[in-house]
Amino acid sequence: MPSAFLHPFASPTRESFIRIVRGEGARLWDADGKEFIDGMASLWYCAIGHGRREMADAVHAQMSTLETYSCFDPFTNAPADELAETLLALSPIPNGRVFFCDSGSESVDTAMKLSRLAHVQAGHPERTLIISRTRGYHGTNYGGTSAQGIAPNRVGFGPLLADVVQVPSDDIEALASLMKERSAEIAAVITEPLQGAGGVFPPTDNYLAGLRRLCDQHGAHLIFDEVITGFGRLGSWFGSQHYGVTPDFLGFAKAVTSGYQPLGGVIVGRNPLDALESDPTFILRHGYTYSGHASVCAAGLKNIEIMQREDLVNRAKHVGARLGSALQALAADGIIDHARGEGAVWAAGLRPNQNALAIRDRMLASGGIVRALNADTNTFCPPLVITDEQLDRLLDIFATAAAAQ
Repeated sequence: MPSAFLHPFASPTRESFIRIVRGEGARLWDADGKEFIDGMASLWYCAIGHGRREMADAVHAQMSTLETYSCFDPFTNAPADELAETLLALSPIPNGRVFFCDSGSESVDTAMKLSRLAHVQAGHPERTLIISRTRGYHGTNYGGTSAQGIAPNRVGFGPLLADVVQVPSDDIEALASLMKERSAEIAAVITEPLQGAGGVFPPTDNYLAGLRRLCDQHGAHLIFDEVITGFGRLGSWFGSQHYGVTPDFLGFAKAVTSGYQPLGGVIVGRNPLDALESDPTFILRHGYTYSGHASVCAAGLKNIEIMQREDLVNRAKHVGARLGSALQALAADGIIDHARGEGAVWAAGLRPNQNALAIRDRMLASGGIVRALNADTNTFCPPLVITDEQLDRLLDIFATAAAAQ
């Protein structure tokens, strides 16, 4: 009989799960004492590795003073203020501001709402259209589900948000045509700089720069969903810096705390901010109970401190080079069909006779964790603290599991 816990992205009838009980760096142990190498940073997020005592100490220290207090008008707290300033200093967005929420899904919905709202405040309430790309994953709240470019994730939830449409993922001409046709209606284009949960697809050459030009041409905002690409994953603090394209909204979550506490947010650029700040009587009627949660923000500050001290943003380049070259070698040997990725996030594209779920399960039996996406892709996004020896062991496990089919 299934347990009381209804698991996300799992069959509701599944009865057996692997119970993870301990973690240290890039290693995990289950309730039976079996050791695993974590090749996915849990779910794309644990950059600094598992079991960091100083993270627990930082959260404990804040909770011992003040766990949190509402940041609705007229209140604030020091960790939220300090983290906002820290994030702005690291970000590519000059003179921006930071809105805090609790997850990547909330960051996407926030960016979509604030884009539409900024157009209203700028005198253009007709600008409601949000354009996203196929293969894009933007969380599971109603806004993000509506912008979802992974078709099965949209099925069964009834009517979704109006005025949200998808274009083919790499077809800049299709996007340009739609934007020309509906120029006066467009609020924003939303995209991941590198599409992650849709299968790890880096952008084609000049695609993101093309998005920026089209948004400027048609008076639309550009929203980057950096829930995966933020905080060092591509070898820069943010993917927008890696690709040299600056958005109007930058959504983040996951590795901002390495998963030690749930935190998300949106860095809001000057274009939408000018509209939102234009009327001193205007009230921003959007927010979450835990926006700016003091203990959560303390975790964010400590996580960034660790990343800076251990130079993990540069470490991502080393991890990615080792990971990418190994997967490309497996493709050259015919063990997999191809490899794709950038920075320290990669995917193994499988041959038609291979099955990603079966490979994942064989890897679990041998102590390695990767993710299966559809039947044709296994993804790799290890903690940035993974050692070369651990990474090589993970890749050996993968090669053996893939060759078995």
